[in-house]
Amino acid sequence: MGNNLLDIENATIFHHYKTILNDVNLTLREGEFIYIIGKTGSGKSSLLRTIYSDIPLKMGTINFDNQNISQLSKAELPFLRRKIGIIFQDFQLFQDRNAYENIKFVMTSTGWDNQKKIDDKINSLLEIVGLENKGENYPYELSGGEQQRLVIARAIVNDPKLIIADEPTGNLDPEVAEKILKILMDINDNGTSIIMTTHNYQLMQKYKRDIYVCENGVFYKKN
Repeated sequence: MGNNLLDIENATIFHHYKTILNDVNLTLREGEFIYIIGKTGSGKSSLLRTIYSDIPLKMGTINFDNQNISQLSKAELPFLRRKIGIIFQDFQLFQDRNAYENIKFVMTSTGWDNQKKIDDKINSLLEIVGLENKGENYPYELSGGEQQRLVIARAIVNDPKLIIADEPTGNLDPEVAEKILKILMDINDNGTSIIMTTHNYQLMQKYKRDIYVCENGVFYKKN
């Protein structure tokens, strides 16, 4: 493992102005992969959203890649988010754009402007996630597993240092879920840190990593 990538110290996590987690402490090293578990409403998603500054941090500190995220200006936020890839459970794909265009949208909005480099990168990403023949397909023409692969391709566009995956296997059948986790493990093997929330205890048993728990307002590492 490398240096510390993410340091959370004594953070209070809010959800709609209500405290949902108290005194959160976590150190994530470069290249580390962890699971976060907890019941629905326990604060898992709010914690992830706080890490990428979708929810403001009001108490405690979060340092990501040697930057205190609560001290970043609005103008600096896009630079933070280029270093963090986000995978949502509900995909959040554009239904009126094909797979290629869904990825290209993220690229152009984060500063890519050379068409040949965009083409080469998208082709490479589609190959990494096993969608090399699906670039012209629209999301509604893809299975749930394929849509999640497309979301992963979109998340790794800018070679992020961290991927935040919020229940990425939640709506998928067991075989497809395992394939999605294996893609994430491969990305992790290449050096990207990953935080994944999940309810899939079978996969956690099979692919063991450190597990953290959100429970009754407390965040702790499971022994």
